[in-house]
Amino acid sequence: MSTYSQIYIQVVMAVKGRNSLISPSWEEELYKYITGIITNKGQKLIAINGMRDHIHILIGMKPSCCLSDLVREIKKSSNAFVKENAFSKFKFEWQEGYGAFSYSHSALDNIIAYIQNQKEHHKRKTFRQEYIGFLKKFQIEYDEKYLFEWIDD
Repeated sequence: MSTYSQIYIQVVMAVKGRNSLISPSWEEELYKYITGIITNKGQKLIAINGMRDHIHILIGMKPSCCLSDLVREIKKSSNAFVKENAFSKFKFEWQEGYGAFSYSHSALDNIIAYIQNQKEHHKRKTFRQEYIGFLKKFQIEYDEKYLFEWIDD
């Protein structure tokens, strides 16, 4: 018997210190690189976009994939990619931790549009407002001291 599944996860991760280091001049290259990591791990990238200090990645996952291993590989490899290409004159690395939110197939169009419109969306809402909004929407209990490092947006 084959295994059939529909697992859609949005991963949200921030640059360490919430520094605004992802430059528009190289963000597409970063997104393509991350897409390659996800594809090489046998998963499907559905959408990726972000801001200078954080990104959103929507992944279609197979049940055999361990999300924490995938995110660790994305962070480790993309840190090295940014460094090797000297994209940033500052030390680039991802902050510890991430958010992971699951979606049904019927919600994909809305979340894809949401991710694609990040730059417009953040003209009205800070990253902190956005992230805490996700936690509340998904009814995830949290302690403020364990969330991302916040800066005044």
